[in-house]
Amino acid sequence: MTRELPLSGIVVVELSDSASAPFAGKILAELGAEVWKVERPTGDSARGWGPSQWKGDGAAFHALNRGRRYLSLDIKDREQLATLHRLIAERADVFLHNLRPGSAAKYGLDADNLRVTKPELVHCEIGAFGKAGPLRELPGYDPLMQAFSGIMDITGEHDGGPVRAGVSIVDFGTGMWAVIGILAALNRRHVKHTGAAVDASLLETAIAWNSVGIAGYAADGYPGSRHGSGVAFIVPHRAFAASDGALIISCANDALFARLSAALGHPEWADDPRFAANAARLENRAEIDRLIGERIATGTRAQWQDRLQAAGIPCAPVQTTPELVGHEQTRELGIIGSADEGEIGVVGLPLSFDGRRPPPLPAVRPIGADNDLLGSVLPTRA
Repeated sequence: MTRELPLSGIVVVELSDSASAPFAGKILAELGAEVWKVERPTGDSARGWGPSQWKGDGAAFHALNRGRRYLSLDIKDREQLATLHRLIAERADVFLHNLRPGSAAKYGLDADNLRVTKPELVHCEIGAFGKAGPLRELPGYDPLMQAFSGIMDITGEHDGGPVRAGVSIVDFGTGMWAVIGILAALNRRHVKHTGAAVDASLLETAIAWNSVGIAGYAADGYPGSRHGSGVAFIVPHRAFAASDGALIISCANDALFARLSAALGHPEWADDPRFAANAARLENRAEIDRLIGERIATGTRAQWQDRLQAAGIPCAPVQTTPELVGHEQTRELGIIGSADEGEIGVVGLPLSFDGRRPPPLPAVRPIGADNDLLGSVLPTRA
């Protein structure tokens, strides 16, 4: 199926570390691109992340870095930097990197320099705080951006402190935006025969994720607040504790709330002026949440799922990772797998083409495992 994938024939040189750019490279590889991952001699930081390890590298590295050619080049060394420049000039359709802000120009790896000799190159830089502003040269990581962007201020329980999302939503989101930009630039190159300089940053991604909150503040000055598993603008739309765990119930409109009230054995709630409309439920959030919570506590997650789903009420159990991995729905989707026998299963591309998901990527290899291939792909110089 590899030859049938959308990016078959596209070559990406990825100079990356940690999460955002490797996640972008992973997506591009899963879409069929030939991706050359360039690591410093000590390797990508994620190789040492814990606590989970597999065959000497962090499980996170396996999740984000499969399916590449693995090069080790020290860009501080003049000859090795020259090799990287040659690889980009001779082979790359796309150059993707997340060097520390301001470092690319130091090594001649910025878009302005590389596209002088290769104007058709799509150059994508993933930064921290963005290309402009007083913080543009500062490094950044996912939790810093969740904090700076206001996401962390509206995440957590009402009476608790700020909480970071349990997954790296800013890192992965930035990787996705980078891919979107790269794909758009490749399409433009196909039409206009010129490349592009694509810029994405962690902060801009985090700000984008806070779009609804920012719009609310612009409309009426509401700064946002924490609602735990719930949201600011819909009630009920949160987790309730059943006898054996938590269950999310989502009623995005008044008709769904009326169905929920009936399914819980209290149809009168739908006619109560305190709860009949979402605006009223927002004003009386604590009371309706208490009443629903008391009812849900009398049964198990499965019992309430059966009853609520039969009534057309959107709901889902709050699962652990083992529960998710073992669930029949996850297994049927086939989104977790491995191309190699004896390898751990990792999450594949959450897309299908003509009804088929791209196959799992091959396992990661040691630092610099494909350095010996450079001689065969780069022309010999006299």
